[in-house]
Amino acid sequence: MTPLQRYIAEEIATDHVEGLLSRREAMRRLGMLGLGTPAAVALLAACADKADQSATPPPSSGAAGTSPGTAATTPAGPPPGSETALPTTAITFPGPEGRTLQAAWAAAAQPRGGVLVIHENKGLTDHIRSIAGRFAGIGYNALAVDLLSEEGGTATFTDPAAATAALGKLPQERFIADLHSGVAELQRRTPGKKLAATGFCFGGGLTWLLLTSGTPELAAATPFYGPFPDNGEITTKAAVLAIYGALDSRVDASRPAAEAALDKVGATHESFVAEGADHAFFNDTGPRYQPTAAAEAWRRVTDWYARYL
Repeated sequence: MTPLQRYIAEEIATDHVEGLLSRREAMRRLGMLGLGTPAAVALLAACADKADQSATPPPSSGAAGTSPGTAATTPAGPPPGSETALPTTAITFPGPEGRTLQAAWAAAAQPRGGVLVIHENKGLTDHIRSIAGRFAGIGYNALAVDLLSEEGGTATFTDPAAATAALGKLPQERFIADLHSGVAELQRRTPGKKLAATGFCFGGGLTWLLLTSGTPELAAATPFYGPFPDNGEITTKAAVLAIYGALDSRVDASRPAAEAALDKVGATHESFVAEGADHAFFNDTGPRYQPTAAAEAWRRVTDWYARYL
């Protein structure tokens, strides 16, 4: 099992432990990933034990380069950035090895730069399309690649769990190759401008993989609660704003390694840890959406891109 496959399996198990999935549904989804019953049962038990051990979440770090957030105390309004969001268009473009890639494209009226948007483990959903539109609304061309393009695209999966399972069975080398093609397409459509990458959950992990796999075209990146790869080494000088939820102990555990890797190459970086926020707190269509943390994260991301793109 690759690190990304393990991440998806642990996310399913964590959703069960936190009451978001029944045991039966969690077992079904783990089975779709290829885990046999004994392995699935063991994983659920292990995640339950970890949850018991970290019942009191750690406070956000006050270390240099790390900024605390605030808990949600205000009613939910429109998702951040949605008021000025622009529509997206479905496009295709050439991918690696002669493959055709599908994507959502949002063009800014007067682009100041370009942002590659990397989806969660559910594929290219309406939520991810909306984020591409939000970036276009504030002046950045945005491209969200469908990493299930070769399987016919996310829309061909009527069961979201099946889309997740399909992603979980693909080699991460294919993801990186497709995303590199996405960067090239974004560069072609945004000539002469700087580029960035933003990814969420699974896509946050892929953002880190781009930063550790040689992507010099990126001037900035903002991975949202994505796991840093085991023994990863940063290979670009992109300015990185890494975003975490203080309650997301599973992903937060990889933050020190990410910060150390960025320090090692002298990259400009900062970590924002949103207090009172859990994994996937930016997803306004999900059960962990936390509007105050999402608004603050969006403010920081837009400020970061205004500075480095």
